[in-house]
Amino acid sequence: MAKPPDAPQSRAINSRADVARRLKDENIRFLRLWFTDITGLNKNVEVPTSQFDKALDGQVMFDGSSIEGFVRIEESDMLLAPDFDTFRVYPWADEGRGKVARLICDVHTPDGAPFEGCPRATLKRMLHRAAELGVQLMAGPEAEFFLFEHSAAGGVTTKTNDEAGYFDAAPLDEAEACRHVITNYLEAMGLEVEASHHEVAPGQHEIDFRYANALTTADNVSTFKYVVRRVARDFGLHATFMPKPIFGINGSGMHCHLSLFDVDGKQNLFADPNAEWGISETGLHFIGGVIEHARSLCAITNPLVNSFKRLVKGYEAPTHIAWSMRNRSPMIRIPERRGLGTRMELRMPDPSCNPYLALAVILGAGLDGMQKRIAPPEPVNKNIYTMSQRERGRLRISSLPGNLKEAIDALERSPLMREVLGDHVFRNFVDAKRQEWQEYIAQVHGWELRRYLGTY
Repeated sequence: MAKPPDAPQSRAINSRADVARRLKDENIRFLRLWFTDITGLNKNVEVPTSQFDKALDGQVMFDGSSIEGFVRIEESDMLLAPDFDTFRVYPWADEGRGKVARLICDVHTPDGAPFEGCPRATLKRMLHRAAELGVQLMAGPEAEFFLFEHSAAGGVTTKTNDEAGYFDAAPLDEAEACRHVITNYLEAMGLEVEASHHEVAPGQHEIDFRYANALTTADNVSTFKYVVRRVARDFGLHATFMPKPIFGINGSGMHCHLSLFDVDGKQNLFADPNAEWGISETGLHFIGGVIEHARSLCAITNPLVNSFKRLVKGYEAPTHIAWSMRNRSPMIRIPERRGLGTRMELRMPDPSCNPYLALAVILGAGLDGMQKRIAPPEPVNKNIYTMSQRERGRLRISSLPGNLKEAIDALERSPLMREVLGDHVFRNFVDAKRQEWQEYIAQVHGWELRRYLGTY
């Protein structure tokens, strides 16, 4: 991750009047109202010029029964309440359509109350709880993705468009031009890109954007994923945030750099130059809480059957619950920088997660650690992958869940995770993921056919 800013990035302050004026002055023809479902997929309702006032008043209604994990069909009407600070004009032009802008929205019930199943509202509720304790969560994600070619028939393949490796340059890195356009569009939509490069695996890439408060970061992740896939399509490629699309090579993670600042954004509460390791008690207790609840929050940060194909030994992804200063094998690493840059790097999450829910449960775990003064175990500075099971047991190093079922079981047993997510999100997420697991284990996979068909 590139050097974090000297102070947290604040959200812009826009009013309804500001947005209305820009819609008119910039001759916007269509306005897209964005929101996410419980699984983290971007959704939107698009309105033309004649409906802009209605949209800005939060009076555009949609059918919530059609969205994963929202509501039953008999209570389907939902409203989209725009966050004016998220207004952005799309930087690309679609000939014949006119200019398009977007607003990220919270989902409300018909009486105007926040909907308990809205992931963005879930994160905002946790951020409010943090603010009551005098803190705010800052986050900087490192989202990786693959670029694949299409088949002759136009379908998606797992054939990469290059054979380059870590930090390779053109001509080995054949997606350099694609990343340039992604960066230009991201910056035009308000993200401050710090670095981009080719990742370890062929066809794998990373683009890092600036550290910010958790809500801005979650909004930026949603924007980032949309822009990456949109630009890839223009280059005749398919971008995927699937964690492990190809066996035998590295998967895609979304390492999250995390710290707590005071509510004014001036003091990093993880930093203490007089403490061991330069980390304050607040920081250690936050780390302790994340370690304590790691197994139960893993289903949110790693939500797919495929997520656990990445969390295996040998591909730089963590498999064990531990922390370290320099060692990259544990779940949490503490980067070298201190002072305002003091932070923890949580290496477990992958980019398929819902960023709003992921940051909410991480924050909930950390705040629980602070309030209960949960001390983390001693840091582990030896490569965990090379340790024997006995040595890991002696050091009390436990493992992350081995599959989605284990992760969902751990989530369902956690009163804290139910409290953080709220009953509606908790129940619908668990139900959706149990169904996903049942569909997976009922399938006959290619590996089974290769292993058993000719033998038995």
